[in-house]
Amino acid sequence: MARSCHRLRAVTVTGSGHTVQALPIDRTVEILKKYGAITTRATFDRASLTLVDFGDQNLTRLSLKGLSLVRCVFAGADMQGVGSATADGLGPRCGGVIQIEEDTTDAELDAFGEIGVRAVRLDLFARAQWPTGEIIAYIRRMAARVTPRGWHLQFYTPGTVVRDLLPFLADLEDTFVIDHMGYLTESDPDLERRLLAVLAQGSCWIKLSGAYRVAKDKPPSSVAPWGQALVTARPDRLIWGSDWPHLPDGQRDTGEILNLLPDWAPTEKDRQAILVDGPARLFFA
Repeated sequence: MARSCHRLRAVTVTGSGHTVQALPIDRTVEILKKYGAITTRATFDRASLTLVDFGDQNLTRLSLKGLSLVRCVFAGADMQGVGSATADGLGPRCGGVIQIEEDTTDAELDAFGEIGVRAVRLDLFARAQWPTGEIIAYIRRMAARVTPRGWHLQFYTPGTVVRDLLPFLADLEDTFVIDHMGYLTESDPDLERRLLAVLAQGSCWIKLSGAYRVAKDKPPSSVAPWGQALVTARPDRLIWGSDWPHLPDGQRDTGEILNLLPDWAPTEKDRQAILVDGPARLFFA
């Protein structure tokens, strides 16, 4: 029997409670099948939420200047949506992050670059059971496709895989972003120390997103000590992401998520680095 589909959207979107010198850029809006079809994991309704919904709920209310569209792993590798949205919907305000199969041709990648794609997302959750050596080989193959184009890699990965990859990541010269604050859902001071050391070296960026994922059953504010540690280490290597539409709970208030940031980055200088300067270098330089 077909699953009933309904809109899941925030009842309220709290306005930004802090300021920066320029308008911030949201680094994660997850897009599913095609432009005009952003959805939640809970329903998989392709018509559930659109980029217009995102603009109505977030861009104006949160004073966001731009965004990147990130291919949601639940949508597979069909990248029509990111292409249509960047080319037709948002133009220079929008950068794209795609998820591809390894047999994607150079011509296809070049075409994505023409419409604003600047990164490839690797789903390491789907490869979490692979031997570490095979994951490393996969990352190297993808980096060889990405780095010559001036793009970066983005890792959607459980914290356990981050842990196993740290010796490799410490020497990786290709630019990469680790999603969701490293997805460290359990307190592990040694792992946190080692990840901060990798962040400090310069090829690594970390996305301040998905606090509610990291916190699990605790309030998102509970991750503040880890957020503060990341900001102290390298604010110039952090970017912020809303993770909209907040799979699987599309009723989350994106403004409340943004307003966690001042607890992690209390100075305007650091927020400027995270919300404006960093993403501008990573996606638009």
